[in-house]
Amino acid sequence: MRVIAEIGNALGVAQFGGLHPSAKPWKGQGPGVFEVVENFDGDAYRAVYTVRFKDVVYVLHAFQKKSHSGRKTVLSDVRLVEQRLKMAKIDYETNYGKGKG
Repeated sequence: MRVIAEIGNALGVAQFGGLHPSAKPWKGQGPGVFEVVENFDGDAYRAVYTVRFKDVVYVLHAFQKKSHSGRKTVLSDVRLVEQRLKMAKIDYETNYGKGKG
């Protein structure tokens, strides 16, 4: 599927320190958190990731946007990103050390 390839490409760019043209800041979580939005066959797909930690890219959530009432992301998806960002921080500190991020 074209969406998977494009999102994978954007994540690959992030792994090498770049910012893919379809990536934009994810609002509400501060610097270093981005989303990639791809459209296919009338549906919108998103992947949210963070490059906040040195030498590591964490994919926090990937989903098909379900909201039909505008551009706003469903609150459950927003909360899941928040929760997974906290988990990423813990994982990074556990596996790479506190002083490196």
